[in-house]
Amino acid sequence: MAVTARKGSQFRAAVLFLIPASIGFVVFFAWPAIRGLYLSFTDYNLLRPPVFIGLENYIRIWSDPVFWNSLRVTLEYVVINVGVQTAAALVLAVLMQRFTRSMVVRGVIMLPYLIANVIVALVWYWLCDYNLGIINAALDFFGIHKIGFFGNENIAMVTIAMVNVWRHLGYTSLLLFAGLQAIPRDVYEAAEVDGAGEWRVFRSVTLPLLRPVLAFVLVVTVVGSFQVFDTIAVTTRGGPVDATRAINYYIYQRAFKQLDFGYASALAVILMVILAGVALLQNKLLRANESDLER
Repeated sequence: MAVTARKGSQFRAAVLFLIPASIGFVVFFAWPAIRGLYLSFTDYNLLRPPVFIGLENYIRIWSDPVFWNSLRVTLEYVVINVGVQTAAALVLAVLMQRFTRSMVVRGVIMLPYLIANVIVALVWYWLCDYNLGIINAALDFFGIHKIGFFGNENIAMVTIAMVNVWRHLGYTSLLLFAGLQAIPRDVYEAAEVDGAGEWRVFRSVTLPLLRPVLAFVLVVTVVGSFQVFDTIAVTTRGGPVDATRAINYYIYQRAFKQLDFGYASALAVILMVILAGVALLQNKLLRANESDLER
């Protein structure tokens, strides 16, 4: 009886703790998701009630060149951001593991991530300004032609990606650093006894054992990269010549500038399906739920 009563009280306590999170999930995620899915099948512009139109919005998306361009631009951003950020974070994590584990160093590395993304974007926008930015002033001082970082359609998206790499690098590197900390030291000692060099140890020991953490980092980074918005909104606003109009910014334009909420909802559903597919594919390919330590 005492065991049953204790289990009952624990269950009630668990329910009490779950209620606030459940309310937040329903109000801020589940209901908006269901509402958005419904609106994707309607013609809705805030001025009149939604009118059900079936799959018409999705058919329009298939033949919408702006959507395909925004998807291409987003993929370009994802490749640059994820590739550079992951490689640089891995190098930084290994350097921290090898040379210093100071909390002060970790705090300094983490600082950019603690700054709001809009502020980071504005600061870099001013630093890269063609006429007044300190970066172009330095280039001009050394006799190098100024660069329109945010105004050149060929490098605008690269610039935005590098800004976000700078902000998120510390956070990503600390995640990888935590994964490195979890690798047993005796594994490295065994590799050294076998005569393996630095590169061989990194390739054959560190990377395989770091795979679960690396898979998590890649999934989070890729999903986050597909949702890039604020950096574009405060710098290029989709320009020049649609070179930085990512899919999230296109959804915002259709919804809040053109008041085409039905079409914007359909775009959001397509993005959600893409993100779910990418996350599942990454987990499958990287075997995120497996660890070589268990073999």
